[in-house]
Amino acid sequence: MPKAKQLTAWVEDRPGALGEVASALGAKKVDIKAFMAAVVEGRGAIRMVVDKPAAARKVFAEQGWESTEEDVVGVTLADKPSSLGSVANKLSEAGINIHYAYTGSAKSAAKVNTYFAVADVQAALKALR
Repeated sequence: MPKAKQLTAWVEDRPGALGEVASALGAKKVDIKAFMAAVVEGRGAIRMVVDKPAAARKVFAEQGWESTEEDVVGVTLADKPSSLGSVANKLSEAGINIHYAYTGSAKSAAKVNTYFAVADVQAALKALR
């Protein structure tokens, strides 16, 4: 379970914004490993884990998109019943609240990578060992 860098691009809430962000990253050969998009306080928040965070930050700056960076906990889950429940319960038993989570594809179809935003990343990593 590695710690991962999550980048958030803050964009205008309008049709096409997600496509623009994804295309701009793709043009610079930045691979999006997982993402979630939501509207937060009237703005588009595109949260993602990418293979080249520094290149992604540069793209965001070049496009004039505000961005933020946070540590999240990355867990690879088997594609079977109870995998998510088991991990979520371990965090709960350690007193760790999950603020949000999202999933991206792993290298095989039998597993998925899931990222958890929590207040204490180190405590979550310890709980999931």
